[in-house]
Amino acid sequence: MATKLTDFERLWVPKINQILENDIKPDTDQTTLEAAMSYSVNAGGKRLRPLLTLAVLASLGDPIDQTVLKTSCALELMHSYSLIHDDLPAMDNDDLRRGKPTNHVKFGAGMATLAGDGLQPLAFQWLVDNDLDSQTQAELTLALAKAAGPHGMVSGQADDIEFEGTRLSLSGLQKLDRNKTGALIRYAVEAGLIMGRVIPEKRKSLLTFAEKFGEAYQIYDDILDVVGTEAEIGKPVHQDANKNTYPNLVGLAKSYEMLNQTVADAQQALVTAREALSIDTSLLNDFTSYFKNKDEK
Repeated sequence: MATKLTDFERLWVPKINQILENDIKPDTDQTTLEAAMSYSVNAGGKRLRPLLTLAVLASLGDPIDQTVLKTSCALELMHSYSLIHDDLPAMDNDDLRRGKPTNHVKFGAGMATLAGDGLQPLAFQWLVDNDLDSQTQAELTLALAKAAGPHGMVSGQADDIEFEGTRLSLSGLQKLDRNKTGALIRYAVEAGLIMGRVIPEKRKSLLTFAEKFGEAYQIYDDILDVVGTEAEIGKPVHQDANKNTYPNLVGLAKSYEMLNQTVADAQQALVTAREALSIDTSLLNDFTSYFKNKDEK
């Protein structure tokens, strides 16, 4: 992994984890509910989404104080809620997440559902229960609602359920993944632009980077289900044989080709952003090292 990103993670991941470990309990007054919420939030993970927000702010040269840090962590609550619900018996019925029993295996389906129900509004609470100006709070709240809602992540989840067992077109698969996976990644970058007070007219190139990064993220995840190991990705592999994935639709070799092109498009968007905003985008470029090369099989 690129050195600049490694140093950035070493600095900020412990601080992100500290907030997520300590700040859920004060806002929750039911002991088992708090345990279930915290279990999934603190089960591990790369903290990629809040890191992207912080990296945008760092690239813009903006200071990152405790308020900005906690506000950035709100997205991790929303992401964790989506994973809890995605794993439920009524959805994917997965037993393992990040190498640990899924929430419903640990706490039961009812409490797991409520843990997700608790994390979703708490994410919005963290966007506004702070000393940011009201305009920034409103923009963040609207952007996250759109990203997580029926025109974003939930729409993608609905497509995933509705079209399971049928073969989507490539454009249909891209729409599903753009919403299910890409929407929250796009918001992560958008949140940094909002808190960094970048005017909407100058956000396009970094949002294009976010969209391409999110697309690459899903293609890579689909590839790992074929060539990865359970130890490597923290969940069972070869689970997508009957699902709409890139390898199932276009084959593994073409999936690698699409991944490489999408990563190149993301990197090109950063070149445009560097020129348009007069900023150093090398830290954000380092995030593309997440898509490490694997031998095609």
